[in-house]
Amino acid sequence: MEFHQGRLIDHVHLRVRDLAVSKRFYQAVLGALGHRPTYETDAFFAFDEFFIDQADDYRTRVHIAFQASGPDAVQRFYDVGLANGGTDNGAPGERHYHPGYFAAFLLDPDGNNIEAVHHGPTTRSSADVVVRPVEI
Repeated sequence: MEFHQGRLIDHVHLRVRDLAVSKRFYQAVLGALGHRPTYETDAFFAFDEFFIDQADDYRTRVHIAFQASGPDAVQRFYDVGLANGGTDNGAPGERHYHPGYFAAFLLDPDGNNIEAVHHGPTTRSSADVVVRPVEI
């Protein structure tokens, strides 16, 4: 078993009204950013640290920003999101947050505000962090 994780967030958990609708939406928008589900069951699905299940009681309302490799990826995210049940919450374009901040915003089928953002050209020391559980 092997996990690829970042440094701050262990996981983000969304509770959604309709798991099938959310699964179709997130497979489309995260697929546009180059990601595939890392785990799926009838009760939930996950993309690395991003975990989604069906709510029996409450649904979440959060803002989540996903990293994009460039403006073209932001546009793909936005286009496939609209085609798969998302609602426009800010078309792709440069934002005033800092020079080179290029983003698009969608509301997912449950009203969560999701964003794809590219911060301009950068270099990374690593694509991700590989975590392997130690056998005891």
